Amino acid sequence: MSESAVLHIKGRVLVGPDPEEGVRDELWVVGGRISYDRPAGVPARDVTRVEGWVLPGLVDAHCHVGLDAHGPVEAAVSESQALREREVGALLLRDAGSPSDTRWIDDREDLPRIIRAGRHIARTKRYIRNYAHEVEPEDLVAYVAQEARRGDGWVKLVGDWLDRETGDLGFCWPRGEAAAAIAEAHRLGARVTAHCFAEESLAPLVEAGIDCVEHATGLTEETIPLFAERGVAIVPTLVNIATFPTLAVRGEGKFPRWADHMRRLHERRYDTVRAAFDAGVPIYTGTDAGGSLAHGLIAREVAELTRAGIPATDALSAATWAARDWLGRPGLTEGAPADLVVYAADPRADVRVLEDPRRVVLRGRVVR
Repeated sequence: MSESAVLHIKGRVLVGPDPEEGVRDELWVVGGRISYDRPAGVPARDVTRVEGWVLPGLVDAHCHVGLDAHGPVEAAVSESQALREREVGALLLRDAGSPSDTRWIDDREDLPRIIRAGRHIARTKRYIRNYAHEVEPEDLVAYVAQEARRGDGWVKLVGDWLDRETGDLGFCWPRGEAAAAIAEAHRLGARVTAHCFAEESLAPLVEAGIDCVEHATGLTEETIPLFAERGVAIVPTLVNIATFPTLAVRGEGKFPRWADHMRRLHERRYDTVRAAFDAGVPIYTGTDAGGSLAHGLIAREVAELTRAGIPATDALSAATWAARDWLGRPGLTEGAPADLVVYAADPRADVRVLEDPRRVVLRGRVVR
């Protein structure tokens, strides 16, 4: 597709979740932006035509570009991670913590858009080595301020982790310090999210004003209403939670209590997510790719949400319309940058369609 070419997509353009008002018959891409009006005076030879079902570029709201299982990676690895996300149609990524500087990606027109949360902030010796700033509570506010300035409107805390003294998951921060840190992030215009597996870390963080919780496997009938009342979002990362039994096997020799806890969280994962959905807790898709998981898993995460009992259209919205609105990025609106994915069949009828995009369009260019 040349610089001057116009893209014309006919079929069903899914601009929103409403089955009637949220569907258009066609769209045009002119100058890299979406238009619902046919451009005048464009020769037929300069029009590229595509047919199919159109969604906004998919959102992986929890991944890690610039990170692998051992820590920061070289730029070439970060590039391959971003390209893999692009290949599956994930064109908007919320990087939920990375020790690598990936700002250079913003200058690449061929790579997905990234919203960064800076580097993880964890309690000393309470997270994966080489991933986070490891600090004590008295330094939490200062590090949150630092990462709020470095990120793109988000800060990532490690809310709980294995406590070697108790042999189980434990909350990492005193309530007062957590509240002060979250307030400082908000003062600087950033939202705060936190890695949380356990039950006990959730209420203190929500009451401290947190905006989002990653994984949230510890949600219960007591804390789900609190999340719903405060509008605190969750990103369940179910493709990551699927690894809990393997982690439990590896750790049960030293930490049997922790291993049993992880197994129980895994066993109830679908019930937990469905109960949160039924209560009105905002849910968005994220894969946790970039640590131990490969990139490019967003279609599997959407399918996991449907296995949890979330209706297909709502699962799609968690990866498209609602997710983009939550992150402050446009979808398939007039004049918006043309970041979209075209499929051969209706993804609302079968979300497995997401596994095989017919075309991927990024910044108005067909990249697949």
